[in-house]
Amino acid sequence: MIKLEFHCHTYASKDSLTRPVDLVKVARRKGIDRVVVTDHNSIAGAREAQAIDPELIIIGEEIMTTKGEILAAFVQEEIPRGLSPQETLKILKEQGAFISVSHPFDELREGGWKENDLLDILPFVDAIEVYNSRCMFPRFNRRAGLFAQMHNLAGTVGSDAHAAFEVGRSLLLLDQFTGPEGMRGVIRGAKMQAKWSPWWFHLTSRYASIKKKKQS
Repeated sequence: MIKLEFHCHTYASKDSLTRPVDLVKVARRKGIDRVVVTDHNSIAGAREAQAIDPELIIIGEEIMTTKGEILAAFVQEEIPRGLSPQETLKILKEQGAFISVSHPFDELREGGWKENDLLDILPFVDAIEVYNSRCMFPRFNRRAGLFAQMHNLAGTVGSDAHAAFEVGRSLLLLDQFTGPEGMRGVIRGAKMQAKWSPWWFHLTSRYASIKKKKQS
């Protein structure tokens, strides 16, 4: 089985200072086999990281829609924020991307989902994120896991790493795959290795946001 980090950020996100080269170094050191780089509404950092290590890095994106955030892997062209979920999903489908949903029931984040809005998009997604290391309260992840079971959905987990040291806190252990279709074929057999990140981890992203605002 391979170790896959499905959710992490680089300095292409407004709230991260992680250089792609540092993300790659940490992933290699920790023995992570594949990393989906999912910057907020950008694939620039993912492309930079993939240029360093094409075998390690999968280009992804965390896209803010009008209802909540969508988490995608094997993104070919950047998708802007602010589209409806249906518009976003249509573009991702055209690109053949693997589609998950970020921290769907996290009530503290702008990107959380209302249940009715989430139900509307279920026929068009491949999975939902059932464990996010940066969810502040365990009930958010528990609710996502129960929701996935109830609706027979595959699950992804991710560290949601905004600093390099966080990479690999939550991993998917799954069979080898090639491309988005291959990922869809093995996702239901994945095992999950999940670890919570304490509240102070959020200080790294808060600091990054403040620093970038000052610089701009």
